[in-house]
Amino acid sequence: MTTDGALARLIRSAADRPAAAEAEVCDLCAAPVAGEHAHLYDTGRQELCCVCGPCSVLFAGSGAGDGHYRLVPRRRVRLPHLDTAVLGVPVGLVFFVPRADGTVTAEGPSPAGAMRWEVDADPWKQLAETCPQLAGVEPEVEALLVNTVHGLDHHWIVPVDDCYRMVAVVRREWRGLSGGGRIWPAVERFFEDLTERP
Repeated sequence: MTTDGALARLIRSAADRPAAAEAEVCDLCAAPVAGEHAHLYDTGRQELCCVCGPCSVLFAGSGAGDGHYRLVPRRRVRLPHLDTAVLGVPVGLVFFVPRADGTVTAEGPSPAGAMRWEVDADPWKQLAETCPQLAGVEPEVEALLVNTVHGLDHHWIVPVDDCYRMVAVVRREWRGLSGGGRIWPAVERFFEDLTERP
């Protein structure tokens, strides 16, 4: 499934969880998957895949799948305040994904999906010096998720599928040209529902 396909499934799931859960299958073996299920990141296609429990176990090791597939971890860590303005991204709701080649991309939600920017490596390294946990973010499959809109101060290390769930919330709630009044309460609920996980 492409990242856009993953996003479409997440939007459906958010709108109608029971129906979406019945329809979803593992992208590797076609077995049914639960509403809460694991994802793999396909490094060749640069896309997310839904996987069932048994298939996810096959890719749990760092060398599994010859590096082609990477299991998206479940870890969530809430971070203290970070000065993410140094990264040069002009939006307050954004996630930063370090890549295997050392680059960093920033993505922010829009009614059409995720917008993407390239981030200079040096500011990212400087930010990581102020917050050592950032140095441990797994490339491609974990992200720094930020929400500083309306004076909020949320900074999390999360699995990338959490980021696409957040993008799905924005797309689902967007109304008209400006987005309407439903988006920000829904985004705030999304962040309130995040819980730390080892």
